[in-house]
Amino acid sequence: MRELFLTDRQAFLRWLDLPGEGPVRVFLHGLGCTAASDFAHIATRPALGGGRALLVDLLGHGLSDRPGDFDYRPEGQAAAVAALLDHLDLNGVELVGHSMGGAVAIHLAAARPGRIARLVVAEPSLYGGGGAFSRPVARQPEEAFVRSGYAKLLALAERADYAARLRLADARAVHRCAVALVEGGDPEPGDVLRELTLPRAFLVGEKSLPDRGAERAAAMGVPVLEVPAAGHNLMLDNPDGFAAALARALALPA
Repeated sequence: MRELFLTDRQAFLRWLDLPGEGPVRVFLHGLGCTAASDFAHIATRPALGGGRALLVDLLGHGLSDRPGDFDYRPEGQAAAVAALLDHLDLNGVELVGHSMGGAVAIHLAAARPGRIARLVVAEPSLYGGGGAFSRPVARQPEEAFVRSGYAKLLALAERADYAARLRLADARAVHRCAVALVEGGDPEPGDVLRELTLPRAFLVGEKSLPDRGAERAAAMGVPVLEVPAAGHNLMLDNPDGFAAALARALALPA
């Protein structure tokens, strides 16, 4: 585990740095998740041919710090990861983001176009409105969620693997992230994605279809690749299928 102190946030951003040759891949997880749980088993898949991988825990999640004065919006999370890319002086990065992490990745690609070579988003949050997880969280007042809603969410989680990841997230951060996803941004990640000129791809799980985000991405001219036998948690539902689709996405013509 490595760490970078963000002076503007007075907080440490932490990540796993897996060694390898070739393009550096940066992986960004979704709401209430961690980078290692979602992507360590993907980054090392033979289909991806090795390569250095940075598995970043977004602020408020995993082993990164939980600054109390941070709004946890995707734009702010993107700025934190941008500071990491600047600190490591990384260029030619292949950026991969899932769900909320997809929205963060889109804003990051726009903020650091000279450092990002390719962008792959997996069922990202493109527009406001939230999803099946973020909407119920955002409906609760922040203090009520911190006081009791978070514990209830853990107890009632349908997936044991999600509860295990969520236990490592900060309750206040989860709430603020959820609110941001429901409110949407200005600009919205979907509008930012439309304007990006770097190679882009969109991954969607077979069980998620029909998917409005995938339809919108296709209308933008973004290649859409399907992961068979997978729902929204594509990397966990079908790791081999996700790795294969990601490898195809990264190999698409520029």
